[in-house]
Amino acid sequence: MANSDSLEILVEQNPQPVPDSDRQKLLENPGFGNLFTDHMVIIRYTEGQGWHDAKVEARAPIPMDPASSVLHYAQEIFEGMKAYRLADGTTALFRPEQNARRFQASAQRMAMPELPEELFLKSVEMLVDIDRDWFPSAEGGSLYLRPFMFASEVFLGVRPAKEYLYMVIASPVGAYFKAGASAITIWVSQDYSRAAPGGTGAAKCGGNYAASLVAQAEAIAQDCDQVVFLDAAEQRWVEELGGMNLFFVMDDGRLITPPLTGTILPGITRESIMILAREEGLDVSEEPYSIEQWREDAASGKLLETFACGTAAVVTAVGTVRSESGDFTIGSGGPGQLTEKLRMRLVDIQRGLVEDQHGWVKRLF
Repeated sequence: MANSDSLEILVEQNPQPVPDSDRQKLLENPGFGNLFTDHMVIIRYTEGQGWHDAKVEARAPIPMDPASSVLHYAQEIFEGMKAYRLADGTTALFRPEQNARRFQASAQRMAMPELPEELFLKSVEMLVDIDRDWFPSAEGGSLYLRPFMFASEVFLGVRPAKEYLYMVIASPVGAYFKAGASAITIWVSQDYSRAAPGGTGAAKCGGNYAASLVAQAEAIAQDCDQVVFLDAAEQRWVEELGGMNLFFVMDDGRLITPPLTGTILPGITRESIMILAREEGLDVSEEPYSIEQWREDAASGKLLETFACGTAAVVTAVGTVRSESGDFTIGSGGPGQLTEKLRMRLVDIQRGLVEDQHGWVKRLF
């Protein structure tokens, strides 16, 4: 079997790219997740052969047999990451090796082959390079990258597939939440769970997000921006939002975040925030935090701020929490000082506006 780390990725330019004038107009207001670049990466895996046929090629539909395994048994994983245009005009990725390692962990949990870290990084970097003209002109814009893998073997039967497709697509994006939203409102789901102990909660797989959609629709019906899930066993302990981790800022200088017990996705932004918060002198604690305590601490003033974080939204203040048991407001209902400080520290590092003392930013070109 060939060494997958040294696998050559061939480049086939899109013969019909979006014209420059059309692309520039699209990039003025890209939205989030609706616009895509000219190219994609595709690498195949076959049991006994390993990874092979690696290409950057024109973005196009994927031919798929109706008996493709992913359509029946849901072997599918993905990552979410961003490429940034830095202050000096160059481009960079933020901690991409962490995405590569989480992708491997997700693959292991879903009984899928692990893509070597170097091949993951090479595939992402090559797509950013070939589609470098797709960085949005909108302030705060970035190139959202979606590496993903799914079972492509044509068969019916409950077993891990023997063939897979790994792909990367790119989407120019602006802000994740609607313009002008200084703090979001979230809905506490008390009827639905995102993940349970022993399940796939720590893997970044499509099934976890599918499980959140009914609850997210419920949140929207309640005029909320996001849903927050409680633990599956007791429906008491706060876990995470539909796609973001949570932090609680206490009046005694502590920063609390729910622990990684296998039901919560280990966010890369989450870990980065924990490191930056400790540098600010905060006592960062990973500990269970109940919905009752959240409500009581908000009412007493013991809880100063709550914020959510993730690749798409970066750091976002939580202003109001709604549930069937009633609503409560956190602090003034807007973004707090620490939330804004941590957000700016993180964004400034990602954008190359301050010195990167952690070696988190990988410059590309």
